[in-house]
Amino acid sequence: MGKDAPKYVAEFIGTFMLVFTVGCNVLAGNPTWAVTSIAFCLMVSIYALGGVSGANFNPAVSLALGLTNKLPWDEVWMYMACQFSGGIIGGSMYAGLFGKIFNLAPSTGFGFFQCMLAETVYTFMLCFVVLNVAASKMHAGKNQFYGLAIAGCILAGGYGAGHISGGAFNPAVAWGIDISSIKLGIGWCLVYTIWEFIGAWAAARLFVVCRPEEADDHSEPPAEYPIGSRLCSEFLGTFILVLTVGLNVIGGSKAPVWSIAASLMSMIFALGTCSGAHFNPAVTISILCAGRNKVSMTDAGLYIFCQLFAGLMAGSLYAMMHSEFGDLHAETFELKAGAGFGWQHVAFAEISFTFLLCFVVLSVATIKSPLSQFFGLAIASCVTAGGYAIGAVSGGSLNPAVSIGIAGASTLTTTGILGKFWHFFPYACFEIIGGLLAAGVFRVIHAKEYDTDTEESEKA
Repeated sequence: MGKDAPKYVAEFIGTFMLVFTVGCNVLAGNPTWAVTSIAFCLMVSIYALGGVSGANFNPAVSLALGLTNKLPWDEVWMYMACQFSGGIIGGSMYAGLFGKIFNLAPSTGFGFFQCMLAETVYTFMLCFVVLNVAASKMHAGKNQFYGLAIAGCILAGGYGAGHISGGAFNPAVAWGIDISSIKLGIGWCLVYTIWEFIGAWAAARLFVVCRPEEADDHSEPPAEYPIGSRLCSEFLGTFILVLTVGLNVIGGSKAPVWSIAASLMSMIFALGTCSGAHFNPAVTISILCAGRNKVSMTDAGLYIFCQLFAGLMAGSLYAMMHSEFGDLHAETFELKAGAGFGWQHVAFAEISFTFLLCFVVLSVATIKSPLSQFFGLAIASCVTAGGYAIGAVSGGSLNPAVSIGIAGASTLTTTGILGKFWHFFPYACFEIIGGLLAAGVFRVIHAKEYDTDTEESEKA
């Protein structure tokens, strides 16, 4: 153990604090801020201990790092031992502090299938973001947003899927909860661990698809990623975003906009250097029309197809997660104006805040000197602003991929072959108009970005 002792102690402490924080929040009955508390505990522990051990604090993360050759297998097993130990002791400590316990199991009304999907998908997201922001050749040791990006996954999954599975996304959390409540029954920790390890395996595989240089120790990140990698990136980011939207709304989340914005932020930080992390047809159109030379006409068409397809798939999945297995009469919600508002209100709301979103993307990510650290936070904050500002008016979609996902999922519970799917088309038009306006205003305000004479003189 010797010289490696600090790393193992760090993994133990980080995992202990994470599980202890989880238990204290649950037993204190803090539904609004519990997930934020847990996510922030993880974030500060990552920043404090990342330089010591890499701050895995999660056996699924260690497995993903082992599968991608980012962590030697002998350390993977030692890390896991420390993490499971930290989780179990953390569970015992919160049980002793409060004098009561809670069990690990799918929430009331949900079964094996829905719980499996929730734990697998969001453990995948967590491990995938870790690999991209903290372990990839593109980002490892070169950024300071890694802790924020990783914590954002907990905000996304905790508020989004916590009402289904409890939101563990970590075998050490699952074991800590289950062992501490052994008198109420034990066994779900084994099942959760399997699902979470499957999520970690999927993250490792798709990490290499998005970043093919990771398959070869001697390869470096390319100037531009292959179109297949970029399309995979756009699909994954859009899928996670739309899924998080649907789960928060149907689940009655206490902080839906906060969670949705966090999912967007984390995936932008993870994949911004791969595809540009548009995850939104309105953003792609805005970038194309602003003449930023970030995406060709052909690639833009492929991006939009992947984004819309991802939206439909995510809508189908969140509907499936709220239905009996094989029952198409799922619990969903409609894409429509809020009570007391009409289409004219929807138009103004969606155009205004999609404009804001696209304008911020153009201004922080496509200029000659873009933000290097806080671009994901800046863009995602547009969703926080718009979601809370106009959510009661239009739902705050701001994204044709979100709109098509909601409209597509709602057809499962409406009569007629298409139900109210047609609502997607006016929403998409309003959002694209917002993107086009952003492109036009950007050209006026950032005219120097197009001044070739200035650019050539600067080079000279």
